Amino acid sequence: MDKERAGIQSVEVGFSLVEALAQASGPLMLKDVAAAAGMSAAKAHRYLVSFQRIGLVSQDERNSRYDLGPAALQIGLASLARLDPVRLARERIPGLLDTLNHTLAIAVWGNHGPTIVHWEESAQSVTANLRLGDVMPMLASATGRCFGAWLPREITAPLLEPELERARKAKRQDLPLTEEAVAAMLTEVRERGTARVVDTVLPGIVAFCVPVFDASGHIVLGLMTLGSLATFDPEYGGAIDAPLQSAARQLSSDLGWRATVGQ
Repeated sequence: MDKERAGIQSVEVGFSLVEALAQASGPLMLKDVAAAAGMSAAKAHRYLVSFQRIGLVSQDERNSRYDLGPAALQIGLASLARLDPVRLARERIPGLLDTLNHTLAIAVWGNHGPTIVHWEESAQSVTANLRLGDVMPMLASATGRCFGAWLPREITAPLLEPELERARKAKRQDLPLTEEAVAAMLTEVRERGTARVVDTVLPGIVAFCVPVFDASGHIVLGLMTLGSLATFDPEYGGAIDAPLQSAARQLSSDLGWRATVGQ
């Protein structure tokens, strides 16, 4: 075996117990954590005793159940503190660009709303007239709808309400014109896990934007892609939406987010 790749197998085996506890919804009995790690209870117990000594695992004296210990918490918090969501997202863009072959962007919530902070064009680039630092509209853009769906209403209302009023005055048929219609639209975005617009900002252009969450379940950025209807699959769950959502889920997971039922 290559010396640089040689490791300690017992460490890798033992970590399966820690991983089982991390993935469980709560503390586990010895037999359950052993089964989840695919080893005998006797073997698991020996590892767990050592992990308890260093604080990686704890055991409740009342019911004998095992859970992650204070050392695991300290390691997790230290890791989260060093995470940079935008940097991690930018690292994923080239691979995602190869998969989608359509322009991609990263947006964050800034002082004036959803703001483009990174932008990479594909070979099938379209004339979007977007620049770094541009603030996207809340109702007419997939990015705005994405943040509108997952941010608290008290944060988005100062931007949503004026846009809604302008849409009413302009009698826009492609945008929701009532509070009820806006609420229904944002509910659909949350249910589908993605925001989509067609022909709202630019003629013949479709865009998707999906949320990326941190360990607390808060949206930290949106991954957006757009393209011409001539070459871009506009279907929910289609060739564009599905891999984009998958990339966002993986990035969220890497940031410490754990999905729950209904998310």
